[in-house]
Amino acid sequence: MFKALIQGLIITAKHLAPSKLTTVQYPTVRLKVSDRFRGLHRLVPTQDREKCVACYLCPTVCPAKCITVEAAENEKGEKYPKVYQIDLLRCIFCGYCVEACPVEAIEMTGAYELADYKREDFAFTKERLLK
Repeated sequence: MFKALIQGLIITAKHLAPSKLTTVQYPTVRLKVSDRFRGLHRLVPTQDREKCVACYLCPTVCPAKCITVEAAENEKGEKYPKVYQIDLLRCIFCGYCVEACPVEAIEMTGAYELADYKREDFAFTKERLLK
């Protein structure tokens, strides 16, 4: 019985070793997220405007219905989103909008610090998504 107690304490001591720490000192040490992590959305820009062609596929496939798109046409006859907005309070970060986009105009970044103080700040407009 004493031998089993010592063996248990040895196993516990091995898990408490500094190389086995799982706690991260967050403000000073940032976690490295996986390449597949789905964080904050971002519209991909081109030379003169965003890549989006306002095809309405992203709001159609969104299960949370958090994406709003209103299309317009420029002087060349090309469609672009006059209004593109994502409500992050409703978003479930599933990534369906990224998969559905035929021109790869939207992507999900590794940004995970999304806390804010006002509800209005969670409505990401086109200008904010292009940054």
